[in-house]
Amino acid sequence: MRFIRGYDQDSLRELVDLDECATRLEEIESQRSLPAMLERVWLLKVLGRLDDALVLADETVRQARMAGTRRDVLRARVLHATILQYRGAHAAAEQELATCASEAEGQRWLSIAAFAHQHHGKNAYEAGDYETARESFKQSLFLRREAGAQDSELETALLAIEAAERRRSSELLVG
Repeated sequence: MRFIRGYDQDSLRELVDLDECATRLEEIESQRSLPAMLERVWLLKVLGRLDDALVLADETVRQARMAGTRRDVLRARVLHATILQYRGAHAAAEQELATCASEAEGQRWLSIAAFAHQHHGKNAYEAGDYETARESFKQSLFLRREAGAQDSELETALLAIEAAERRRSSELLVG
């Protein structure tokens, strides 16, 4: 996404220009198309407006189910799960992300499966389960390679794997 400037090395969350995101949110605030709603959910999430993001994410999943494709529904559900993650509901996010990843892999929708695995890993990472995070990031990397992803997408997965391995190693040293 064009608003992402990088990723925080410690939290793995997106680094964005908040003013740019707020401006974009204002631009698309009244749009009702599914892509615009998905973008609004993401913008609300990165702006920290999690209550608003959750309400809109629920609405977006409903709209995708009524008028979208199965791929649209999966994308909306993954985004919904990331809102749960940001709110600290890691168990609920884990279940939703695992289900989405499994369904996307079953359909051979590699990019959606990779997206779901990457977020599954981020959720596990935030929850302190670095082994699961590492495995999810590795699966995302594998799927991205298989789908012919650009180097920048592969780099994101590699950096996440390294971060999970660092956290896991430091946890083993302390424990």
